[in-house]
Amino acid sequence: MRPRSLLLALALCLVSGAAAVAILAPAIAPYDPLAQNIVTRLKGPSAAHWLGTDQFGRDVLSRILFGLRASLAVSASAVLSALAAGGALGIAAAYYRGWTERIAMRLMDILFAFPVMLLALGIIGVLGPGAATTAIAIGIVYTPIFARLLRGPALVIADSDYVVAARTIGASDLRIMAFHMLPNLASLVLVQTSLLMSTAILVEASLSFLGLGTQPPFPSLGMMLSEGRNFLLLSPWSAIFSGLAILVVAFGLNLLGDELRDALDPRLRGIE
Repeated sequence: MRPRSLLLALALCLVSGAAAVAILAPAIAPYDPLAQNIVTRLKGPSAAHWLGTDQFGRDVLSRILFGLRASLAVSASAVLSALAAGGALGIAAAYYRGWTERIAMRLMDILFAFPVMLLALGIIGVLGPGAATTAIAIGIVYTPIFARLLRGPALVIADSDYVVAARTIGASDLRIMAFHMLPNLASLVLVQTSLLMSTAILVEASLSFLGLGTQPPFPSLGMMLSEGRNFLLLSPWSAIFSGLAILVVAFGLNLLGDELRDALDPRLRGIE
């Protein structure tokens, strides 16, 4: 097996494994992630608690499983909503051009001018903290990225012979954009979605670390990292293992995006 195939297989294993663990968290978690036991607080890894316990005696492994589920749910919903909104704006701007393109892309430029975290913090400041508002904030932040990314290739596709032919025989604008333009952007969408998912995980963890994401007592990887930093000298396990979970998931998604880009880009297929 070639090195590129090995890396793609590794990325798929990491991402699919994280997704499977998140989906099956209620079935495979050894304890209730909210159950407290003060007697066993701040314990290290043992046969009873494989990854130790936190400051309230809650099982770290169970909380990581449910925290991973929450982080992936927020990140996935944010990126998919950004893809739907930004992709639609980018393709529509390329297809209609004129004032439609100017207005849509200038609005995207305004959003794109703000730093990611600053814009996300501002949106959450208006809407209030929580998992849903975090997803909305990340989705708004990532919308201009998809819009600008898809607009360029869509401009070329909009002038292609098959799109002109479809317009000539009376196909509706929506049908042309959905069935003739969007499928030819699928590889680009797939790669960018994987890459943005990796950064969305980090943004969600950062917002939860600041107390603006998933709210207690429900677990989140960023919140676990924030809580665990106060007990690094007594029991660092909660902070260490939650940080490792963030690292593995972000690394897997980023690696998957890189390998998909190399595999789907015709200019890179012959390069090892």
